Amino acid sequence: MTMVTPPPLEQEDEEMLVPHPALTEGPQPMEALQTETATPAENQPVEDPAAYRFTWRIENFSRLNTKKHYSEIFFVGGYKWRVLIFPKGNNVDHLSMYLDVADSATLPYGWSRYAQFNLAIINQIHSKYSIRKDTHHQFNARESDWGFTSFMPLSELYDPSRGYLVNDTCIIEAEVAVRRVVDYWSYDSKKETGYVGLKNQGATCYMNSLLQTLYHIPYFRKAVYHMPTTENDMPSGSIPLALQSLFYKLQYSDCSVATKELTKSFGWDTYDSFMQHDVQELNRVLSEKLEDKMKGTVVEGTIQQLFEGHHMNYIECINVDYKSTRKESFYDLQLDVKGCRDVYASFDKYVEVERLEGDNKYHAEQYGLQDAKKGVLFIDFPPVLQLQLKRFEYDFMRDTMVKINDRYEFPLQLDLDRDNGKYLSPEADRRVRNLYTLHSVLVHSGGVHGGHYYAFIRPTLSDQWFKFDDERVTKEDMKRALEEQYGGEEELPQTNPGFNNTPFKFTKYSNAYMLVYIRESDKEKIICNVDEKDIAEHLRIRLKKEQEEKEQKKKEKAEAHLYTIIKVARDEDLAEQIGTEIYFDLVDHDKVRSFRIQKQLPFNHFKEEVAKEFGIPVQFQRFWLWAKRQNHTYRPNRPLMPQEEIQSVGQLREISNKAHNAELRLFLEVELGLDLRPLPPPDKTKEDILLFFKLYDPEKEELRYVGRLFVKAFGKPSEILSKLNEMAGFPQNEQIELYEEIKFEPSVMCEHIDKRIPFRSSQLEDGDIICYEKSSMLDSEDQYRYPDVPTFLEYVHNRQVVHFRSLEKPKEDDFCLELSKLFTYDDVVERVARQLGVDDSSKIRLTSHNCYSQQPKPQPIKYRGAEHLLDMLVHYNQQTTDILYYEVLDIPLPELQGLKTLKVAFHHATKDEVAVHCIRLPKNSTVGDVINELKTKVELSHPNAELRLLEVFYHKIYKIFPPNEKIENINDQYWTLRAEEIPEEEKNLGPHDRLIHVYHFTRDPTQNQMQVQNFGDPFFLIIREGETLADVKVRIQKKLQVPDDEFSKWKFAFLSLGRPEYLQDSDIVSNRFQRRDVYGAWEQYLGLEHPDTTPRRTYTANQAPR
Repeated sequence: MTMVTPPPLEQEDEEMLVPHPALTEGPQPMEALQTETATPAENQPVEDPAAYRFTWRIENFSRLNTKKHYSEIFFVGGYKWRVLIFPKGNNVDHLSMYLDVADSATLPYGWSRYAQFNLAIINQIHSKYSIRKDTHHQFNARESDWGFTSFMPLSELYDPSRGYLVNDTCIIEAEVAVRRVVDYWSYDSKKETGYVGLKNQGATCYMNSLLQTLYHIPYFRKAVYHMPTTENDMPSGSIPLALQSLFYKLQYSDCSVATKELTKSFGWDTYDSFMQHDVQELNRVLSEKLEDKMKGTVVEGTIQQLFEGHHMNYIECINVDYKSTRKESFYDLQLDVKGCRDVYASFDKYVEVERLEGDNKYHAEQYGLQDAKKGVLFIDFPPVLQLQLKRFEYDFMRDTMVKINDRYEFPLQLDLDRDNGKYLSPEADRRVRNLYTLHSVLVHSGGVHGGHYYAFIRPTLSDQWFKFDDERVTKEDMKRALEEQYGGEEELPQTNPGFNNTPFKFTKYSNAYMLVYIRESDKEKIICNVDEKDIAEHLRIRLKKEQEEKEQKKKEKAEAHLYTIIKVARDEDLAEQIGTEIYFDLVDHDKVRSFRIQKQLPFNHFKEEVAKEFGIPVQFQRFWLWAKRQNHTYRPNRPLMPQEEIQSVGQLREISNKAHNAELRLFLEVELGLDLRPLPPPDKTKEDILLFFKLYDPEKEELRYVGRLFVKAFGKPSEILSKLNEMAGFPQNEQIELYEEIKFEPSVMCEHIDKRIPFRSSQLEDGDIICYEKSSMLDSEDQYRYPDVPTFLEYVHNRQVVHFRSLEKPKEDDFCLELSKLFTYDDVVERVARQLGVDDSSKIRLTSHNCYSQQPKPQPIKYRGAEHLLDMLVHYNQQTTDILYYEVLDIPLPELQGLKTLKVAFHHATKDEVAVHCIRLPKNSTVGDVINELKTKVELSHPNAELRLLEVFYHKIYKIFPPNEKIENINDQYWTLRAEEIPEEEKNLGPHDRLIHVYHFTRDPTQNQMQVQNFGDPFFLIIREGETLADVKVRIQKKLQVPDDEFSKWKFAFLSLGRPEYLQDSDIVSNRFQRRDVYGAWEQYLGLEHPDTTPRRTYTANQAPR
């Protein structure tokens, strides 16, 4: 059975940041130290910058027919660079993009250079939706390009409606800053700083920086050490012991420490665990579990004492004497970054008073609906204050998470008593001085889909900061820990000040996302002394033993060149493995007894070791060398000769192993007498052939090893039949059929043996395998699935356990089926249908699995679109998977493939509701057919109402579909298709009437140039000649049914290409809509500016499965 395991995740970014040729096994990005901008080399041209933005316009993009496409060369930091793209993906269904050292082939031996860079695909309709990803890398001869194999889905890139490909032109940007090269490998953190790092074990994201922060709160560390654990506990099953072990190693080890035991102990030992949670959740999981384990011990309550604060939620009526309060505890505070310049602004926002009035009045118990004030005030702050900065937010317009890279300042000293204690509630104890000093800054570098995490910490609150970046710890100054982690933009110095060149601005993707402050009045207690006497004796003994074992392994590794590993296979191993763990060949050498023997030891002395181990005296041992045959099988080849046995183990290994494997593999032949005592090995001449035998039982579908025999080359199989029957436990005269197992890769070869011709004539030789079974079984072959040896071996070779998942729940296995890789498409869907209890297997639709993204592929498998199961499981590069996704359709798949399914949102004319309908029609249908079909499904305001179909994208109307347009090419994957009744007034437009677009918008004051953001449902409006804005407003208010007090706050503007011109009530609206040469009518519209307070509408779905 072939089980395919995805490659281990060795990094944090799910986009597989790798050098382009190595998709799964390549080295991961080196987390190199980010240093100051490099000084130009002496021979470097003056105009060449240390940082540069390169723009590459690629025309006729969709017609590129090369696998790789390079940009022109550009210079940064005295070096030649270029961008490399794979327009159709580097063996993935994404655009692949890398930064490449253009002259790597001609550079001197041992060259290396370090660059911080980002790559971007520009959105030419809305630049804010450009896709930008950043990283850093130390380039060298082995890794001369670096970047993103899965940069963006090809389906998005090639969809012209998305804006990344306009007029078949694609715009790519690369921002590159060259930095000083650092010697990463020889650096000793303990020696340089006194501290050690934590190993990056792939995909543990933010955990290392959080653990370092907690470790460097000594009071917390001391409490962890004092939690009761026993020597019988296992770290992987006990959080307290795993954390004690980790902290002990951080305190006393000389090199970086692994975290695997800890992640196992709280069940987050997969990549998904970290992707599905954030640092705040990890912090809470740890805190809650430790708090629970501390109950009833000497350290009970430590977590609360250190981290727990309390705030009061209140609602206070304005016109009556009524106040409601609720006290709540917190372990950390989430502070807004967007729209706040610093921590104090975030606290101001946290305690901001909200007015409950109008439609939002508060229901006070005995007073009914009342105007009220709602807010939060703090009762007390904890000694250790953890602030989570909201750097990641959900963008409703894009329906995705985005990272906020805005500048956000935080002070070294934080005074939460400022402005006469404005953050404190009336019952707060004013004698406590809430003055805090900064202890640690946790940083995220990268974008929303991945990146790198590290921490700046000052363990003793002195002026010396340290950067904890996985395995590496470095000394840093205060500027690096504070100012450089504020975010925002960095302006790099001009390299040629004499010329009028614009400063180069580089968005800082590295910024703080969590801050830890310690209260001044508690710092003596918290920054306390922790030494060996705080650590339980059993823990010290256990960890000392671990350290000794580690040293022993290190020593063995260092001395490995002095030793040879000898693996000895015996009959017992063959009997144990064949038919359970293996079916082909004879043994898995990784599961036999191995000996570590000094190379200079004579082989005869090794035989004494074997005698002690297996109880077989030396004189009864005969060893055979194994050989790999041309057909890729691995068999015993010949016995060792007496003159070879006097050689050293090392010499023998070199004779036996041309592949320079460090191992010597042997088969130990031991002959046993009738009393099962060992006998001296028989003489072997050239006429003697050693054959191995397997017995097959079709009834049980079982293959097992039954032994080996020496046969004469010119003897015939018929002469050993009684012996074979004896080995099988059959009657002496049982008729049996013999087959030779010849090979199994790439396909099975197993041939019938004629019992009447000599072994030599059948080309049998030492190490060959004969399988046999009862002849009578073949006579009743209809009773058995696999009646003979060849069909059984064919089945074993091709069987595949497939994990089926519902396409609606792509993360969870639903059921498993054992199938054959040679099953046809019909075989597979028939078995799935049977499993699901579906009568018609043509209603089953399957989708293949993408091994790189661990997601379903975007396109399902067409009806009979794959010949065999193997074709469904093979990914790019011949990598195979064992996962398939299924759907149960409501009509047969061949019928569905002849249809086009469109998802249409119908907006009711008089009710504020939207119903989503799936319209399914033949592909050659028109928009008119869609409208007619829709009329049978929706409620119209009157029987003769006419409908139209619109294309809506980011809250703008881009198209009214003509009724005769064919639906085959309409894309509803990214655009919204909206159907609505055509208002009667629009059917009778006068010669001077204009039908204009009206959109809702808001302006975000935190964005550069107050960027316009559209929201809500766009609509059309007729404007008459000479009509003023005041007249138009009356009609808009009536159409949208907005209350007077709210509508009076709205502003109205004429917008062209995103720039608003605000209108007065007396302005003639039609005068603004005279130009007809604008790029698309959607770029010229009447804008309604007001806050986006509308709840997200609940869509009623009327959908069939896709």
